[in-house]
Amino acid sequence: MKILIVEDEQELNALLSENFKKIGAMCLSAGNKFEAEDQVLKHQFDCIILDISLPDGSGLDLIPIIKSNQNNAGLLIVSAKNSLEDKIKGLDLGADDYITKPFHFAELNSRLNALIRRKDYNGKEVLKFNEITINIDENQVYINENPLILTKKEFLLLNFFIINKDRILTKETIAEHLWGEDIAFLENYDFIYTHIKNLRKKIEILGGKDYLKTVHGIGYKYASS
Repeated sequence: MKILIVEDEQELNALLSENFKKIGAMCLSAGNKFEAEDQVLKHQFDCIILDISLPDGSGLDLIPIIKSNQNNAGLLIVSAKNSLEDKIKGLDLGADDYITKPFHFAELNSRLNALIRRKDYNGKEVLKFNEITINIDENQVYINENPLILTKKEFLLLNFFIINKDRILTKETIAEHLWGEDIAFLENYDFIYTHIKNLRKKIEILGGKDYLKTVHGIGYKYASS
């Protein structure tokens, strides 16, 4: 899961990032509208956490840009304002949910998980692809009902491939999904091949089929047939 946090309070921004990383998410941050728009135009996100009150204007002004440039990102508004007008305007513009400061991280995480299920899994808690079953809440994968033991990166990788099945994913896109903003420190993308090799081996040991196709010079595609 890749998340953009748009929040001008640096301490809260850092706490949100730390919180989401604990549940396996990759996070990028923005402290104002300008930075947020730049991130939205450069990357694709699974979810965007958007504060309304930003130093260079209203976060609500970013919603049309987000909806135009993000293929399937969930949008959760976070604001100190508890006005009905702001809430209605944000939802009417395309936001998926709204939470008011101060909030508990447990509630925020629950809303985020529910939003992701609605967006990526059509409201389901279990994602199925032929003999592969992913229990999203438990972060557990099964091959023909046999548990598949994966590392956190392998789980994120398999989940990402299945959600985007039949789409060509570049190595850069995969790297961004797995490493988030830390991608800037990577010298190359060799680690992707290592994760894919290990994932394939584990799936095949349990009798699963290898659906992953290499698209030479570009990346990979998880083919449904």
